[in-house]
Amino acid sequence: MICRSQLIPLLLAAAAPFSSGFSPSSINRPLPTRKSASSAPTFVTSTYRRTNDATSLITSPWSLWVSTQTTAPTGFIDTELRGAAMKLHTRSQAPKEGEAKEEPKEPYIPTHDDYLRFLVDSQHVYKTFEEVIKSNDDLKSFRNTGLERTKPLESDIKFMVEEYELTRPPVGEYGLEYAKEIRRIVREGSIPQLMCHYYNFYFAHTAGGRMIGKRMSSLLLNGRTLEFYKWENLNKIKTQVKENIEQMVESWTREEKDDCVAETGPAFKFGGGINRYLTH
Repeated sequence: MICRSQLIPLLLAAAAPFSSGFSPSSINRPLPTRKSASSAPTFVTSTYRRTNDATSLITSPWSLWVSTQTTAPTGFIDTELRGAAMKLHTRSQAPKEGEAKEEPKEPYIPTHDDYLRFLVDSQHVYKTFEEVIKSNDDLKSFRNTGLERTKPLESDIKFMVEEYELTRPPVGEYGLEYAKEIRRIVREGSIPQLMCHYYNFYFAHTAGGRMIGKRMSSLLLNGRTLEFYKWENLNKIKTQVKENIEQMVESWTREEKDDCVAETGPAFKFGGGINRYLTH
């Protein structure tokens, strides 16, 4: 079982780009965009391998991988979206490509109540995504993908309340703010911006989020794995969802692609707000 002293650096690394490392200036930091095919941004040619380095653990789609220069990535997700995210990673989180400034943060040991609030707010955001996807036929390829987490989280929330005699909290400010932002984006009809949030939020929890779940399991749950972190054939699901996104991107204009990439900062900001329950 992992001890508390080992958990601290993992949680801090996980939330750094979302909480202590985030500020209005970081949101406005230039992100990789291009106006024409001739001015495409250049990224490090990479393949990916897993890393056990705790300092690289962050809750983003690229959190469990480091780069080795071998082959060039292809597709909108692995080039443009990934490049934008690297600008918001620190060097300790992405040694080869991280660009964000390191900002120290005081250690904090989360409680059962903290974790429950994290789960409640996360569920609210997932539920909002699922509702807007269900109501918009342009997003029908993202219905019932297997990445949905509202029902598993409901099971976990009930478990936490019953097992540890907790009171279920209302959705907090972080979850409410993120849900409001998602609905605003949909109301204004910006599917490219929405897909940036969708990809970053959903895939974050299949990567660094799973590692956080394991650490929280050791610290707070006597080794129990929550339903939140269980998928059936996850790699197959992720591959299909990425393909669906890439197919959608094929019909976008250059301006729409730029809008999607430029939304990376806000996606990290809102997702990181929820992580603050675990780091304060």
